[in-house]
This record gives sequence, C-alpha cells and structure tokens, in this order.
Amino acid sequence: MFLTISTTGTPERPATDLGFLLHKHPEKAQTFSTSHGTAHVFYPEASVERCTAALLLEVDPVALVRRGKGKGRGGAPDAALAQYVNDRPYAASSLLSVAMSTVFKSALSGACRAMPERAEETLPLRIEVPALPARGGAELVRKLFGPLGWSRVGAVAVPLDEQFPEWGDSRYVRLVLEGELRLADALRQLYVLLPVLDDAKHYWVSPDEVDKLLRAGEGWLADHPEQKLITSRYLARRWGLTRQAMERLELVRLAESDDLDVESIDNAVDETADTEERPVPLAEQRRTAILAALSGAGASRVLDLGCGQGQLVQALLKDVRFTEIVGVDVSMRALTIASRRLKLDRMGERQAARVTLQQGSLTYTDKRLKGYDAAVLSEVIEHLDLPRLPALEYAVFGSARPRTVLVTTPNVEYNVRWETLPAGHVRHGDHRFEWTRAEFRDWAGEVARRHGYAVEYVAVGPDDPEVGPPTQMAVFTMTVADETEKGAKAA
Repeated sequence: MFLTISTTGTPERPATDLGFLLHKHPEKAQTFSTSHGTAHVFYPEASVERCTAALLLEVDPVALVRRGKGKGRGGAPDAALAQYVNDRPYAASSLLSVAMSTVFKSALSGACRAMPERAEETLPLRIEVPALPARGGAELVRKLFGPLGWSRVGAVAVPLDEQFPEWGDSRYVRLVLEGELRLADALRQLYVLLPVLDDAKHYWVSPDEVDKLLRAGEGWLADHPEQKLITSRYLARRWGLTRQAMERLELVRLAESDDLDVESIDNAVDETADTEERPVPLAEQRRTAILAALSGAGASRVLDLGCGQGQLVQALLKDVRFTEIVGVDVSMRALTIASRRLKLDRMGERQAARVTLQQGSLTYTDKRLKGYDAAVLSEVIEHLDLPRLPALEYAVFGSARPRTVLVTTPNVEYNVRWETLPAGHVRHGDHRFEWTRAEFRDWAGEVARRHGYAVEYVAVGPDDPEVGPPTQMAVFTMTVADETEKGAKAA
C-alpha cells in the first residue's frame, strides 16, 4: 500500500516544514512495526519549493490471516486460498488507516512542538493513493471528499486489464486530492474514509470505535451530507454502534449551530455523578474469575503458585473464607515486593497467621505444598519453556495434588483484537509460548487423564464470537483420591 503527501513552499515558508509537522525528518528513511506488517516513511523529494512524504506499508499476508477474522476476503469460511491471495497487501484499506495512526500519531492530533503555529495553518496539499478500493465507484469518492474543502477530487477508475479494455473497470480508483487544508484535517479524513470506501475492516469493531470515529470526524463529520453512510460503514454496519454515533453527532451539530458546548445541551447527563462505564482491567477480571472458582470449590487453604508481586494473595486475604494462603515464587525480588504490597511487617497477628510467602521452583516437587484444598497457576505456564512443562505438571498434579487446580493462560487467538500488538508477537516478552483454545484444552485434558482429575473450561474476559476470550481458564477437580486419603477415610 502506498500513500504520498506533497506540499509546496517559499523561502519564507519552506515546503520541508512538512517534515516537522509529520515528525519525520526528510533526510531519513524510517521503519515502523505495525499489527500486520512494516511501515516505511521516506521522502522522494525535499526542497524549499516542493516536499513529498511517502508512506509504504508492506503487509505480511500470513500475519494478516493469523490476526484477521479467520475468513476469506468474501467471508466464506472455506475460502482458504482467498485468505492468502487477495488485494489486502496492495489496496488502501483500514490496514493503511491503522498504519497512519501509528506512524503519524502526532500529526493526526494536530500537535507540533517545533512549529505549533504552522500546524494550525492550511497548506497547499496534494495527496495521492494509487490503488483505493471504492465500493460505490468514483462517484462515491467525490461525494465523500467533495464537501470537505478540497479544490480537486480526482478519482480515476483503474481498468481490470489495460490490454483488454472491453473487460471494463475494476472497483479500484487512483485518488488524487488537491487543496488548501490543515494537515491534521486531511489525515483525519483519510483515516476515516479509507475503510469506508473499502466497506470493510480487518479487525473486530468494538464499542470504542465510536470514540475513534468522533475524534477523527471532529469539525467535519457532523455536517457531512453522507454522514449516515460514513458512520455505518466505518462501524462495520453494527447498527447499535451506528445509532449511538449518530445520536452523538446530532448533539455536536446542535451545539455548533447554537455556538454552545455539547455538555451544555446534553441535559440528560447528571454532571454531579460519574455515570461513565469504565472498562474493567483484564487482570481484575481474571482475579474475580479465580475467586469465584475457588469459592465454588469450597476451598479454604489455597496455594498461589507463581504469586509474583502478590496481587492475587492480596485479593484472597480480603475474603475471610480463605483461612490459609501460601504464595510461592522462584524470585526473591518478587516476594520482597509482595511482602511490601501486603504490609506484612505491619499486619495484625491474626491476619498475618493466614498468609505465608515462600521461595520455591514449580518444576521441583516440594513436600511443603501437599495437603492444600486448591492451587492457582495464574498466567504462569506460558513463562516456562515447553520441555519444562512435564516437570511442573508432576510437581503440582502428581506430587502436591490439591483437590482443585486453577490454570489461566492467554488465548493466542484473541491477540488479533489487540490492535497495537505487532504481528507474530506474544503479549509479554517473557512468554515462551501462547496457546490457542484447542491447544490448551488438549494439554489440560491429557493432564487430567494422567493424574485423576476432571477438567472444565471457563472464559475470562469478553468472549469474542470468533476468537474467544482473552484469557482461558481450566478448573481441575480431583476424581481419584490419594492412597493416604483413602486410608484415612477407611480408618
């Protein structure tokens, strides 16, 4: 994918000021990692009279399939070849919009510390996109960009094959925009309208896309004659989100017409109360799920294996049902931080009697860990090299043998929903692996079979209909008691 931004200048206002506004030096070629490939920024020309910045996005087709929605270009689940052989690496789309928001983030916001006054001025701009998919053709391109202040909107249809003109035109156009606009305004328009013209997005559209649309559409979308089409397509035709966006845009339009702030006319909101729903952090959702599973198992004596800095231990201490809590970690530094977090040195005697922190490796058997109701391995297994997993499995399920074991780990399929996570990367630099739901269930099922446990699976976090939840949890329940336990019951 390719995009160029050109401007002209004078000795008093050199065209190379474009480099300051984009925060990219004209004498350097720079490379940036994005979710689906690599973005390059370079300047084919840079003089006082004329300057051109180019953004080239190299899309990794394999990463696109792995991090995409799991379907072919047309949405057919069996279109395996179409997943790899399509126009995605070459035609401007939401992939290019995301790259722009990554590479030109400051320019999109209109921020320029070096030249703040220049960022507020209009520039003579020429923007060119050689291959832009346009569902609606060149006419729709003109309808979308025409009302936005451009003196020229050029949209020339690209023929299917120049050697066979009778085949007609493709759905792609060569876009050229010329006019006097602020650079930030031009970039925001492109950010919204590229995926609108393609009528598709490469990632799942969540509720926060409404805020992105309103931020990028500030100053132009509320009064745009094609507002409904833009909003619907940008939000992937999710009608609930589209309705929410349209209502908020109407408030903006009314406020602008009366020269008022949006807040002053939105009297349905009680400004004395904080009514905004804030998203619950995934770590907190994970702890809530663990506490619920432990309570459901009737556990009172709990091991937190790989306790790290003690966040789960702290949550367990707040619930009086857990009478004994042992945090185990191989890192003394982590245990020291956990001790400070829990304020063990200032804790009351009765409370202090409920908690113990001890150093230990989870890949070695440890007699101190036997006899507990439950053990938790929260975000632990993925930090081990795969050849070490059998040792952990035996130490926990074969030697310690708590009645209940909870294991949580990232679901690698959900990584496609983290827009800022580069393709092929795991969520944390220390993760040795991340499993799909099927891989996790295969492992957990084998562990349960070998050691006499039953296993159930719990989704933690939003359960995406296509890629599942961000965290997957296995709840192991012992079905075959130890010989010592059997003997004690017989006696």
